[in-house]
Amino acid sequence: MRLPKPRAYQRVFYWVAYCLAIALPSHALTIYRIGGADLPKPELAAEYEFVQLAWEAVSPNQHGLAQWIALQPERIGPLSLTPSVNLAPLVESLGGRILILEWNGWREWYEDDILIFDGDPETAYLGDGRYLRVVGYGPQRKYWVFDFGGRFFVDRVRFYPRPRFAATRFVESFILGTSDGDPLADGTREYAVSWRNSTLDFDIVHHVSENTQAVMELALSDEPIQQVFIELPENSRGIWEIAEFEIYGAGPAAFSRYTSNIIDLGQPAALGALTWDGHIDAAARIELSVRTGGDDDPNTYWRRTFRGDERTRFDAAGQPLTLRTYNRLQKGEQAGLTPDIENWTFWSAPFALAAGRGPMPVDCLRRYVQFRAEFHSTATATSHLAYLQFSASIPPPASQALGQIHPLQAPALTPTLFTFYLEPHIAADDLGFNHLAITTTAQVQAVEAVRIGGVDVAYTAHHTTEGFEIALPRMDQQRTGEQVEIDFHAEVFAYNTRFAGQIRDSTRPFEVAQPVTPKAINSLQVALLSLAQSLIGRLALNPAVFTPNGDGHNDAVRIEYDLLYVVDAIQMELAVFDLAGREVGGIYAGPATSGRFAVEWDGRTPSGHLVPPGCYLIRFTAATDGGQQHRQRLVSIVY
Repeated sequence: MRLPKPRAYQRVFYWVAYCLAIALPSHALTIYRIGGADLPKPELAAEYEFVQLAWEAVSPNQHGLAQWIALQPERIGPLSLTPSVNLAPLVESLGGRILILEWNGWREWYEDDILIFDGDPETAYLGDGRYLRVVGYGPQRKYWVFDFGGRFFVDRVRFYPRPRFAATRFVESFILGTSDGDPLADGTREYAVSWRNSTLDFDIVHHVSENTQAVMELALSDEPIQQVFIELPENSRGIWEIAEFEIYGAGPAAFSRYTSNIIDLGQPAALGALTWDGHIDAAARIELSVRTGGDDDPNTYWRRTFRGDERTRFDAAGQPLTLRTYNRLQKGEQAGLTPDIENWTFWSAPFALAAGRGPMPVDCLRRYVQFRAEFHSTATATSHLAYLQFSASIPPPASQALGQIHPLQAPALTPTLFTFYLEPHIAADDLGFNHLAITTTAQVQAVEAVRIGGVDVAYTAHHTTEGFEIALPRMDQQRTGEQVEIDFHAEVFAYNTRFAGQIRDSTRPFEVAQPVTPKAINSLQVALLSLAQSLIGRLALNPAVFTPNGDGHNDAVRIEYDLLYVVDAIQMELAVFDLAGREVGGIYAGPATSGRFAVEWDGRTPSGHLVPPGCYLIRFTAATDGGQQHRQRLVSIVY
């Protein structure tokens, strides 16, 4: 059977539908991964674009940095030293430098100094007084400092003359010292070498005055160090020489840092959770942080004008300094850099590495992302990161989603009617949304109404573990600028309780939810009208009499408690005591923040034995800056 030809208006309809189909993106999700080059692409039941970035691509020209990091396609970790490798000729490749003391202060080494770390035992530096330059003017001894640029576990030093001069030109006296490079410890170490206001200080490890050995092999401290120092006077017996000065160490760098290149997402995007994988030994740690920005440079650059202490953000032609133009300045002109707090966030608090994932700390769309991983190691404990991975929705649900909460103040523990205002701005190619999630530590009782453009609309609401979520009529470009209002009742427990919002399109479950941006500073935070002295609010037991006999009825007591006004986590404890004041067992001990919580006690001791029938005290203890606060309730057990 032949199908009838579509009518003219039907052809127009099909054409419009086709144009819309090709105009709207079938997917907006992009997954970015740094490292993990040996891993397959993520498996996802949706279309997405995958961008693989390499650990090794880190570049200072893109604000990246790898300090004492071993870079591999599959992972990064602290640079490790090999016990048999002499570090002296590798100092500069490690990011360090070799210094000597001259008449004008500490400076880089001369050409003849290389003879002690050229790897050739048949060449030597002669201590024949030439280093004095002018006798009686300038340092009258020879000094070398090997500065690794970072802290390593360096365990021994070895130096010696050429074999044929072993009996006549050995070093008769010397001072060998080390420093951890911490500027806060400057001036507190045992030995300082100063000249013309140029000072370096060290802890003395060996002070030898009557040496008769040609080959010196000396142990150093077990602590990580950054600098090895040696001072050599004139020999009383004549010329001394050093053919090779060797430094050996083992284990990972005590501290190392990887800062990724700036990642450009192409346009402002909604950022999904960050995931990672790696390994951390028990005594080591990794501090992983992120920052996001609105432009491609997280720094502000400064130039000295040489008019007193004046500094400027502009070059001599009046143009704002950039990384490229700042690097072209003379060293004396460079006046340092500061974070660009107008366009970039500060580095976030470190993620909890054991979790393997964490939300990106953003409250708006961001185009630029940068990560930092700081590795802290011991001589025997180290760590590595295999990969970092996050997703981004481009385009996002809306070009902008502004929010505010009203009222901005409320009494604690009192059900209050709040209204969450959402103002979306949706462009033609944005995804749109039909869900709004509110995350808060407040106790939400019920959603009362939803309005769009001042008109009540049908909705569905359900509670989540961290707040509630609303299903709305679809918001797209046709409804851009129409204000969404959510009325709900909730109780607040802490000062500056935050009501964070996220919008998403439920028909695209793999796309990233977009954070709601505060319309003004603190416009999504609620303050308490008054602050009480006690942090412990309600403490209720249900039932007050229970029978833990295993019959399925009243086998446990439910303990409900409120903790108020807590900004940072405090230590709390719920424990059971008999009427003589003896502790029967603990129910919970650990950190806690403001909120309403509930736990159960089944009448058993920590060893699993049922307590005898009788009356017991459930005691709540909270540790505060002003001391411990207590509250307790009586519970009865019968059989």
